[in-house]
Amino acid sequence: MAVFFSYLALIAYYVASGLFVAFFLAQREGLCRGGAWVMTLGLGFHTLALLAVIWPLGLLAIATFAGALSASAWALVAAFLLLYWRHPIKVLGALAAPLAALILSGSLILPGGPPAVSPALRSFWVYLHVALALLGNASLTLAGLGGIIYLVQERQLKAKKFGFLYRRLPSLEQLDALNYWCLTIGFPLLTGAIVTGSLYAQWTMGRFWNWDPKEIFTLIAWLIYAVLLHERLAAGWRGRRAALLAIYGFVVLIIAFVGANVWLSSYHSFAAFTRQP
Repeated sequence: MAVFFSYLALIAYYVASGLFVAFFLAQREGLCRGGAWVMTLGLGFHTLALLAVIWPLGLLAIATFAGALSASAWALVAAFLLLYWRHPIKVLGALAAPLAALILSGSLILPGGPPAVSPALRSFWVYLHVALALLGNASLTLAGLGGIIYLVQERQLKAKKFGFLYRRLPSLEQLDALNYWCLTIGFPLLTGAIVTGSLYAQWTMGRFWNWDPKEIFTLIAWLIYAVLLHERLAAGWRGRRAALLAIYGFVVLIIAFVGANVWLSSYHSFAAFTRQP
């Protein structure tokens, strides 16, 4: 059933992608609303798919690369829809929906049988750590995507090209507000993920910090976002610098998620998660 619901969600995400891209091209509000509703339907199917996996095995049933990709796609869609209804940047759907569809596609292509997770990881604190990390990464991903759009729109303005792209992209003020809104949500969530992970590491391994590759890259991303948030609040940073830092943090988060989990030796790697106890 999990695979069935995942494919329904995938179809919905691709349809939503088409509607959001069509909205970007034609600027018809009905296409945007349709994309949001189809994406919401897809999120419902995706939720059922995850529940079908998690219910019998617990949250760490997603402790494979395929499972983590699926959960990340779900978190990205949930964060986008919350942002859409609360702080609508409609053109963002033309990036967020295809990205979620591609991530979910990857999760369905990769092998993802039920993992054999160590009993030490079956803890409420680990579940909380994973949930905070997924939601924090999703919010900060939206900040990064918004930063990309900001730089494109800024370039249009500097070149005085008030044509196709300029008329279809939000104002720089709206994009800067998007950056701040996503940062104020994503940064506390990422901080919570780091804190809960460190506390549980101290309890299980006797150390708060282990210089694990994922810990290092996540800390680098956290420092980037901490500088960005501090300078926004204390020095009034806005615009290009804020957009660039949001993009830099997004890139480091990708390295932390993919590189440290797949290519580098790490106790955070999926192989370590699913090793037989």
